[in-house]
Amino acid sequence: MPGSQRLQDWINGGETRRLAGHDIFVRTAVTPGRPPLLLIHGYPTASYDWVHVWPRLAASYSLYALDMLGFGMSDKPRDCNYPITLQADLCMALLDDARVANPHVLAHDYGDTVAQELLAREREGRLRIASMAFLNGGLFPETHRARPIQKLLAVPVLGPLLASTMSYAKFEATMHSIAGDVPPAAQELQDLWLLLERAGGRQSMARMINYMEQRRRNRARWVGALVESRVPRRLICGALDPVSGRHLADRYRELVPDPDVAVLEGVGHYPQLEAPDRVADEYRAFRARVGT
Repeated sequence: MPGSQRLQDWINGGETRRLAGHDIFVRTAVTPGRPPLLLIHGYPTASYDWVHVWPRLAASYSLYALDMLGFGMSDKPRDCNYPITLQADLCMALLDDARVANPHVLAHDYGDTVAQELLAREREGRLRIASMAFLNGGLFPETHRARPIQKLLAVPVLGPLLASTMSYAKFEATMHSIAGDVPPAAQELQDLWLLLERAGGRQSMARMINYMEQRRRNRARWVGALVESRVPRRLICGALDPVSGRHLADRYRELVPDPDVAVLEGVGHYPQLEAPDRVADEYRAFRARVGT
């Protein structure tokens, strides 16, 4: 697969595992004695999002990441409607496969919604979660300001047609439109595009965009889990993100009891790519407060 040396190293450092009946790309950095941290990526990219924060986080935690179904190096089935519950099943299968019983979680974007489903399951006694941190994402459907391309992809018939004709130039323009002062580098965007396009990934984009409707339909369950959970949680939010930036942080403070919020000025929708050192610092400060 073409791409940068960094992307090749990332892929070579992972493996494909059979989880919940699907071939899923998994990447780990496990050190005995270090607490487990599950990383959940966003839409429409992949676990490669974490490449810049990975070394700093791996110095303190045992890391577990996957490309969710339909993303990156994982299976991209054409007959799947990609429910968030299935993505949560895959996360739980990865943890079970690794014999991790009480993980910490760091999620971004689409992954925030998967993490909220995990929080709901934690409230039901189906798993234990030690702590949860969110980067920019649609935690509250009412504050998610979808970009025009997302709205078009969600239109029946039109969405798949648009996805089939989507170009790298359009992808790059969209990524720049949601970035802050220092957008992801050109090579990083090219690598992310290669992962997106792999194995019919553009069509998966159109099928997965129903996550916005899933958020609206399941608001009571997912927002309820976030608001009512006793799990320590924190929001680390790029302020300049037009989709889920400062206005997300404001809504989080309104609804979540004793809100723990770090707002990153000058940063957009992908804090882990735009300001990885700041993300790692804010996350480690959170963990220092909540313990292991």
